[in-house]
Amino acid sequence: MKNRIVLIVLFCLLISPSFAKDGYKLWLDYQSIENPNLAEEAEKLFEGIYFFGKNSTYEVIQKELELASKGFLNQNPEFKKLNQNARLWIGTRSELSQYLGLDHQAKIKALGEEGYWRGPLNQEGESLYAIIGNTPKGVLYGVFDFLRSIQTGTFDSNSEKSDSPKIKLRMLNHWDNLDRTVERGYAGFSIWDWHRLPGYIDPRYIDYARANASLGINAVSLTNVNANAWVLREDFIEKVKVLADLFRPYGIQVFLTARFSAPMEMGNLETADPLDTEVKKFWKERVDLIYKEIPDFGGFLVKANSEGQPGPHEYGRNHAEGANMLAEALAPHGGIVIWRAFVYSHEIDEDRHKQANLEFEPLDGKFMDNVIIQVKNGAIDFQPREPFHPLFGAVEETNLGMEFQITQEYLGQATQLVYLSPMWEEILQSKTYRPSPNSTVAEIIDGSATDKELTLMAGVSNIGTDRNWTGHLFGQANWYAFGKLAWDPYQNSAEIAEEWINLTFGQNPETQRKISTIMLQSHEAAVNYMTPLGLHHLMGRSHHYGPGPWVEGGRADWTSVYYHRADSEGIGFDRTESGSNALGQYASEIAYNWSDPNQIPEKFLLWFHHLPWDFKLRSGRTLWDEIGLHYDLGVKTAREMKQQWDSLHGLVDEEQFSHTSQLLAIQVQEAEWWRNACLLYFQTFSNRPFPDDIEKPTGDLEYYKSLRFPFAPGIKPNW
Repeated sequence: MKNRIVLIVLFCLLISPSFAKDGYKLWLDYQSIENPNLAEEAEKLFEGIYFFGKNSTYEVIQKELELASKGFLNQNPEFKKLNQNARLWIGTRSELSQYLGLDHQAKIKALGEEGYWRGPLNQEGESLYAIIGNTPKGVLYGVFDFLRSIQTGTFDSNSEKSDSPKIKLRMLNHWDNLDRTVERGYAGFSIWDWHRLPGYIDPRYIDYARANASLGINAVSLTNVNANAWVLREDFIEKVKVLADLFRPYGIQVFLTARFSAPMEMGNLETADPLDTEVKKFWKERVDLIYKEIPDFGGFLVKANSEGQPGPHEYGRNHAEGANMLAEALAPHGGIVIWRAFVYSHEIDEDRHKQANLEFEPLDGKFMDNVIIQVKNGAIDFQPREPFHPLFGAVEETNLGMEFQITQEYLGQATQLVYLSPMWEEILQSKTYRPSPNSTVAEIIDGSATDKELTLMAGVSNIGTDRNWTGHLFGQANWYAFGKLAWDPYQNSAEIAEEWINLTFGQNPETQRKISTIMLQSHEAAVNYMTPLGLHHLMGRSHHYGPGPWVEGGRADWTSVYYHRADSEGIGFDRTESGSNALGQYASEIAYNWSDPNQIPEKFLLWFHHLPWDFKLRSGRTLWDEIGLHYDLGVKTAREMKQQWDSLHGLVDEEQFSHTSQLLAIQVQEAEWWRNACLLYFQTFSNRPFPDDIEKPTGDLEYYKSLRFPFAPGIKPNW
């Protein structure tokens, strides 16, 4: 009987899916420590943990330490009293004040509310290790960093580390609808199960909070910016309260999107005019109701007067008057209005690149102090590559926040491996020349260039109900990288990638080197096979999935032709003084250099210039030849990525390998689809032969046009 039980157990272990790395645990998969010296050191610390206080955040820290100890050492940690040989001390600066010198206390105090210090302490000749913050939230971040150092094999009990976030609000924007669909979501449905809230609490909510807290993400907007007013109803606030209560110990504030017309849709008013007394009363009462249930409610994220969303313009009011009306209601509670600068309108014929600046620059200084203008990284719409948005540096008295897109709306969605951190790093390091000659976008975002204290970096979430959270396993790297850059916008993309690879695939040097190579070349590859040399918005109009550089019907100014401006003479959008003069919205140093097609960085060439097909680039090749070579290089790099990954068979988990290998095969096919469709299309204008040293596109233009799919992004071309 005993032998039979053993056989059954062994059989269950063999068939158990728990050993497969399906991606659910993200970067918090606490694997057994292989280094014996590190294991011995960790074991000593986990055998004697002491908390210097009691609160809900310390409770979630304790649970995290339990998970880590079981994963690292296959044993439960021991929580002891101070005088029972406790070797790992956890607490705030004030709680440990009697054990810290004045200089040490001052150093920790300077780290701010969310900063932490961790390192060795000597007490009465005995060495121990401490994790200290100014608040429990800071302690939480310190503990996650401590655990990460063990995961990556970099922990050193003799060295100290201190860190603090450079940006105040580090937020995920969920474009999730109340029916659980997700706009521009490619990883399943929304994780918010509104139907079963508040009664049923999905354990996934806690794992979501853990993942965000481990990166220092401290805010989340739960609902779509194309907002539904009903989320502000009493019954939905009761549901939101459950999430807010769950997230609070993890240091995460909850925000909601506010539909500007809610006073009419919910309050039976005849207007939503922001200067109307009854409208103001509606918002005050609604805000008071929310704070009664959720005392630390963050505030509202608002999309107004853009793509059909209602806003103050319907009443002859401007964005400042609309935002300030909500800000007045939130201010007594410490709440914030995040007002998006995405203000594209079908009816405006002006270059879309210019619209945000035209509307917001004249309002500089007119927004209340608790308003942040959330600006996309570029002036069009999350393109594979864009120059930085000209609002950064153009206003001085207004709080500006960054909006990046983690979900890959224009970058292959959840089908393609595109590591986004290099793109974000490129934007953050861009010189704005304003307010000072050496200012960068990062310095504006973190307030160091503007002396602003209310700072924000937001990322449009790529999270859904897929088991691995992000659809593509490597989509997790973009969630991870966003959190790291939101904490410190000066971090290096290669170092972030190395850390994520270490946490996800282990510490094998060959594995790390090959995956790092794949990740760091993936964004440039995608730009090359989609939109090289500053081309943009060549995607299908409704789904944004595959190539659609031709007229697709509807208004001509909302099709790809509007952006690429290809004709028999040349290609590109003239945004110099001879065209729309969008360049005039940047600092004079940028406008001067970029107005010259021989001086502008070639990656932005066709973004700002309409040039002849035979224009000579710095390589000596014509523009037409250079376009062809870039498209072809993108395909070749995609193939190299697939080959590099396939060489890792046996070095990474089989489920991880198969998942990524299959998707890379699709990516190669789609890179070819992009190259062939775009080059065949542009050849109809250039009337020139393809360069000799590229792989010639197969098929004809009509064939590639037939591959378009007009509605559902889940439908792929029939290869």
